[in-house]
Amino acid sequence: MSDIVNGLGRAGAYGGLGLVLLVLGIFLVDALTPGKLGRQIWEQRNRNAAMVLSSALLGIGGIVFTSIWTTYQDFGKGLVSTAAFGLLGLVMMAAAFLVVDLITPGRLGATLVEAEPHPAVWVTASCNLAVSAIISASIA
Repeated sequence: MSDIVNGLGRAGAYGGLGLVLLVLGIFLVDALTPGKLGRQIWEQRNRNAAMVLSSALLGIGGIVFTSIWTTYQDFGKGLVSTAAFGLLGLVMMAAAFLVVDLITPGRLGATLVEAEPHPAVWVTASCNLAVSAIISASIA
């Protein structure tokens, strides 16, 4: 029974950390795109904004999953490792966004929240998932 209680405590801690990282991901995407992301997705039903945010959340979730899956036997060390790799993923996704913005015409953030579908959304979403895969692979 103590194993179950111990497991629930660890799951709660990792789950809480994962939620914090996901919320940071939302704030990051919101900061990189003009306007209020929540309004664009929920009120204006902007599919471009939803795709970019979804790919960032899936990417962070993948990094957190991999970090937990390969975690150290030491719970504290595993929690710190998950936080560190999650934050690194957020930083790398932001850096990749800025690089794509530099090498493409126009302002990427503004393009990604246009009302009409835009191919740049797929490029950005793929970039988010690729960064996540690279960080995840470096964990294992």
